[in-house]
Amino acid sequence: MDDEIDPSEVESLLDSEDPPRVVDIRSPGAFARFHIPGSENVPFAELPDRVASLEGADRIVTVCPHGKASIQAARLIKSYEGTADARVESMRGGLEAWEGPLEEQKTAAEPDEGPEAPF
Repeated sequence: MDDEIDPSEVESLLDSEDPPRVVDIRSPGAFARFHIPGSENVPFAELPDRVASLEGADRIVTVCPHGKASIQAARLIKSYEGTADARVESMRGGLEAWEGPLEEQKTAAEPDEGPEAPF
């Protein structure tokens, strides 16, 4: 792992001509509920088997709920031979600290409550 990166810097980089690959290590269900636009879901438990899919990336940012597990994920990614030359960072504070846009998906478990009550 190269370092931690502030969420505001990640947001700026996503708007650049060469954005980093944002790897969200949460479960598929958590990712489906909401995630950083353009991020990809690679659950932490699957990371050792799927790290090869990140080969060739110049910059990778790992994301988790609070910024703790993503540090471990960044270390694992950086230790892989195919990503050794990439800049690999963990987003400080995780999604809890993210103030940028999110892609949200309403799940079937969330009922449609209809219009707001007038009182």
